[in-house]
Order: sequence, then C-alpha cells, then structure tokens
Amino acid sequence: MSSPTVIAPPVPVLAPPYDTGARLAVQAEARRFSDEEVRPVADELDKHKGEMPRSLIERLSKQGYFGILVPTEYGGMGLGVFEYCLIAEELARGWMSVASIIARAQGMGTGFDDEAKRRRLLEKSARGQWIGAVALSEPGAGSDLAGVSTRAVRDGDHFVVTGTKRWCGNAKAADFIQLLCRVRDPEPGERRSAGMGTLVVEKEPGAFPEGLTGNPIDKIGYHGFLTWNLEFDGLRVPAANLVTDLGRPGAGGKGKETNAFRAIEQDLNVARVHTAARAVGLARAAVEECLLYLQERHQFDHPIGDFQALRFMVAEMAARVDQARAFYQQVAHLIDLGRPCEREAAMAKLLATEMAVEVTGQAMQLHGGNGYTTERRVERYWRDARLTTVFEGTSQIQQKIISDRLLPRSPLC
Repeated sequence: MSSPTVIAPPVPVLAPPYDTGARLAVQAEARRFSDEEVRPVADELDKHKGEMPRSLIERLSKQGYFGILVPTEYGGMGLGVFEYCLIAEELARGWMSVASIIARAQGMGTGFDDEAKRRRLLEKSARGQWIGAVALSEPGAGSDLAGVSTRAVRDGDHFVVTGTKRWCGNAKAADFIQLLCRVRDPEPGERRSAGMGTLVVEKEPGAFPEGLTGNPIDKIGYHGFLTWNLEFDGLRVPAANLVTDLGRPGAGGKGKETNAFRAIEQDLNVARVHTAARAVGLARAAVEECLLYLQERHQFDHPIGDFQALRFMVAEMAARVDQARAFYQQVAHLIDLGRPCEREAAMAKLLATEMAVEVTGQAMQLHGGNGYTTERRVERYWRDARLTTVFEGTSQIQQKIISDRLLPRSPLC
C-alpha cells in the first residue's frame, strides 16, 4: 500500500563519546547555514559553472568558518580537526566548493618568522581576509611531489621563481599562493625531497603579479571557483617568505627548507580527513535526495519506494555513508589528540571517497532519466564526488601509504 505521508530524511546527530553540547550546536548551525545560505546559491550557479559570489564568502566569514582551526587569541574559533570536518560535511551537502574554500584559510600562509606579521595574518585568516591557494602539482609531478621541478633561485634578498604549476584552485582570486618549489638540489645521499621549500607569494586578489600568468582549466565539476595552470617566469618573491611552518596547527615546525616536504605531508593528513568528510557530505546529500524521490515518484500506481529492490539499494547506501562518517570522526579525534595518523587518514580518505563515487552513482540510477539532468541535484553530487578519489592523493596513493605501513616497502615503490 502506498505511504500516505512523506517521511523526511533522518538528520545525523553526534553520538557518544563525541556529543558535547558545543559540538551539537556547531553541527546544527552548520546544517542550517548549508540549507539556507549555501544550497540555494549552488542550485543557481553550479549548472552554469558559476563562481561563488563575494556575498557568500562574506557570510562564511561572519560564521567564523575561515578560522575554525585558528586559536581564539587571534580571533578564530579555536576548535579542532573534529569540528572542522563536522562543519565541512554539512557545507559539502550544499556545495562541495564551499566546504573546500574554507580550507584555504585556517591559518594557512602565516608561518613567518616575523611574529608581528604572523599575528596580523592569523587575525586576517580568521576573518576570511587571508584566503589562499596551494600550488603543489605540476604537469610532471602530481602524486610524486618529490619530483617537483619549479625552481626558486636566490638573488639578493629575493627568490626568482621559474616553472609550471597545475591544478591550483582559487589562484587568481586568492590573497596569496603557497608554492612548493625546489630551492636547491639534493646532496649525495639525501632523499629526493631534500632541497624543497615553500614560498608564500603575496598578491592582490583578482590579479597575478608580474612574472606569473595563468590559464583556467575547464572542469566537469567542482565549480564555484576556478582552477588554474600557472606559469612562473621570473617571479620575484622576498626571501623572508620562505617558510616551513605552514601556519596550520600540526603542520610542522620552523627550520631548514628541507623540512618543507615533511610539513606538507603532515598537512595532507588533515586535508585527507577533511576530504573524507566532504565525500560523506556529498554521499549523504545524494541519499537524502533519493529518500524524497522514492516517495515522490510513482510508477505502477505506487511510489517507487514501495519496491523492495529499491528499498534495499538505498538501505545499503545509507549504511555505507554512516560507516564512513564514523571512521572519519574517529581519525579526526585521534589527530586532535596528537596521534600520528598517516595510515588512518589515508584509510578514511580511501574508503569515504570511493564510497561517495559509488553512492552518488547509485543515486543517479535511482532517479532514472531525471538523474541525468541538471534539474536534480544528484548529478552535481556525482560530478563532485568523482574528484574526491583524485585530489589530496589518488586512491592508489592512499593504498600505497597504507600498504607501506603494513608491509616492507617494495624496491619498486
């Protein structure tokens, strides 16, 4: 018999031992903001490959979401990776790009030796006035970051940068670009990653400085901001902008340029759990859309949700979303405790992102032909989920990280 009423999708609420009153309030507010402020903008702009408006960035700033990880003494929320991921999951339900833009602050690009400058930039980061871009990958160096060839040569009190960077999201709109480059060649016996440095390229939003040009990369998803291919041709950067403390909590300490690679690896642990949370948000949103559609769509004089094959399909989708959420929350908790979590972060990212691709694909199937139109949100979730298995290290790189910590390293690796 047909169901007489439409049942709303269940709302996930934190369970013990994570369910503090403060976290429940953070979760509820992020959900409200995503539903009321983010999703309507995404529904309007994403299908046209539109960029998120400045007004939305300003509202994110007022929420404090650019300073979730920034200590309260600098005007931030002073929260942990757990809350950061909790908020990201809710924002990704609305638009993954919004859950991503907040990662480009959080104290990033503030690791300067000048304490006054560091404080000023941390305060700007918390206010959403110091939003950056990260230039790591190159045409010949993606998964293998030790193969980066972009070079910074010392010239007096500046570095002169030449090379090409690829997949640099938000580069033109950013206040700065955090650039991984080679400042010297490895000495005999050193690892290939030796001699790497991170330069903070300060710039005006909406423009590239002299010595830097860029071309946007046309993507099938992940709209909301542009992703760039960058050409460095004699860009001059002050030598004082060479940093190894990336500014994020737990991202490494000050020291020689050879520490830069390790600092980025540590930063990627947080980024991978954040990606897992975004993937869960996308998959969860797809399940929510299916639960409503299965009650709305009628065939053979019944809502299609009455048919057991479809009910079982959505049941497994929902179970996999909850499973991935429990895992990323556990790993985020461990990171906040200061535990080394390279293996666990890779596992959470691997399982959550592969799950998101499969669940959003199943959601499109449950929507039938309607799922293959821009009239429904599920196609957006599917397009964005497909990227999560690639950025912050592909699924195959996560498998390598995990297996290298379970088995002796192969000489081929």
